[in-house]
Amino acid sequence: MRDRTALKPLTLVAALMLALASAAFPARAPDANAGKARALVDAAIKMTDSDAAVKLLWQATDIDPTLDDAYIYLGLYYNSRSDFTNVIKVYQKLIKYQPKQVSAYLNIGEAYMSFSPARTDDALVYFRKAYQLDPKNSFAALRIGELLAQTGQRDEALKYLRIALGDSARNPTVASEAEKTLKQMGAL
Repeated sequence: MRDRTALKPLTLVAALMLALASAAFPARAPDANAGKARALVDAAIKMTDSDAAVKLLWQATDIDPTLDDAYIYLGLYYNSRSDFTNVIKVYQKLIKYQPKQVSAYLNIGEAYMSFSPARTDDALVYFRKAYQLDPKNSFAALRIGELLAQTGQRDEALKYLRIALGDSARNPTVASEAEKTLKQMGAL
């Protein structure tokens, strides 16, 4: 039976994934492979059969492992189905070929946070790596601060939450979340 839902509309997390993954990739596969992979992605996003589309997207990641669009669509697909194990697999493959891709680490961290119960220790590792790669990333700082606050590491949590709060001009949503957590901690 065909799944006619195809790829669902963007959720807040999916929009974040798309926005964060828009950074340019420095290394590219040879042009012929890049063109083949791009054609597979284009074909996949036009399909109504989700299973077939997912197969094409995975093929695209094999042909050109640096093509970010294939990973984005796979991440969106699995996230829309709450299949966080596969979201992690998608972005771990991206990290294999693009180890400095901050958005991949953030997406893995978010996937670990989406498990029930959340796998906070695993998530923290990936949020820390994202922050290590981009010390100005207020979203990573927010998540690190929230997780540290949950584990009672107040002083370190405050450090990261203040960093996230300080980025209100560029990321008002992140700053608002940091402010909320700081208030709950009695730090504001």
